Amino acid sequence: MAEAVLELRDVSAGYGEGIVLDRVSIDIAAGGSLALLGRNGVGKTTLILTVMGFLPLAGGSVLFRGADISRLPPHKRARLGIGWVPQERDIFPSLSVEENLTVAAQPGRWDRDAVYGLFPRLRERRANMGSQLSGGEQQMLTIGRTLMTNPVVLLLDEPLEGLAPIIVEELTAAIRKMAAEGVTLILVEQHAETALELTSDAIVVERGTIAHRARSRELLQDRPTLDRFVGMNLVATEE
Repeated sequence: MAEAVLELRDVSAGYGEGIVLDRVSIDIAAGGSLALLGRNGVGKTTLILTVMGFLPLAGGSVLFRGADISRLPPHKRARLGIGWVPQERDIFPSLSVEENLTVAAQPGRWDRDAVYGLFPRLRERRANMGSQLSGGEQQMLTIGRTLMTNPVVLLLDEPLEGLAPIIVEELTAAIRKMAAEGVTLILVEQHAETALELTSDAIVVERGTIAHRARSRELLQDRPTLDRFVGMNLVATEE
């Protein structure tokens, strides 16, 4: 079995005195792709924020490449190689697409040309300011800029939420390509079928705990389990 590049061991975390995650343990090996599924409010985004260090641990530990990073602040975790694409499209509106991409670039396989190959729309709009892009293009730019840091693990928090179907298609194709090329990624996504088609493994979060673990392909065929834990959020639909 491949060694885990990112591991949560019995992690409990939340907001203030409120515990949202209760002794959660997950791990992902290099080149793996993991879907985090569950209804709204069950703790998926809390888990991502905990990995990034924005929320303090109430118990357990977070390990990265075997080292305990539980006490490291978010910027140091990012420097180690944990890339985060938040729900908010976090770009610099007064910088061009190209400037957004290069401002935090680190050496590695993901350079400007690689990102433009993944997102041809960004190449076409490379001179446009961030504020001139559509919501979907801003999402592409957010993902592209994070890739330019050449992260070891990429965390995607609902990257398809609220986007037009044609943009969803382009983004899912890009995520599928990243996974096929060995990008280690954790995908939080409301629409279970979409997430399962893009990943190799899946966990279902329910009330702050891991309720189910499976290979994505197997869970995709297990409709009773999907109905039980995810309900209606099965297929991405136009907002």
